[in-house]
Amino acid sequence: MSASAREVKDKEPRAKARAAAPKGAARSYTITELAAEFDVTPRAIRFYEDMGLLEPGRAGRNRVYSQRERTRLKLTLRGKRLGLSLQEIKQLVDMYDSPSDTAPQLQAFLEVLRTHRRQLELQLEDIRVTLEEITQHEQRCQRLLEAAAPAPAARRAARA
Repeated sequence: MSASAREVKDKEPRAKARAAAPKGAARSYTITELAAEFDVTPRAIRFYEDMGLLEPGRAGRNRVYSQRERTRLKLTLRGKRLGLSLQEIKQLVDMYDSPSDTAPQLQAFLEVLRTHRRQLELQLEDIRVTLEEITQHEQRCQRLLEAAAPAPAARRAARA
């Protein structure tokens, strides 16, 4: 199937969903629209569905994503960028759907965030140490190059 044929096929369910939705209804998205918006592949979005992070509706055989699913995808991708595991991301995403006064859930997630912060701080310290070592090696190499290069006056005398 050509790209333009896929594009037309992807837009058909969207047009049907838009026509069937009453005025003022929440916006819906196709997998192609979300993939393009968040610069991920449709396969990645389907993977997140398989992991229970997203639960799109259906319009026939096509997935229809609500604003809720768009937000859950956004939170999932943010969690990935932060280096959270899929299980930790699922906790974050599930919090989006739960009442905000669920103290045990919030406490558990707060501990996940604290643990992740400690890991990132350790990595940051490792990066600082490595950068200092690189600087020292660069300076040593520069000194060795300068010592090995003949002085400008000696080069002129050698040419003459």
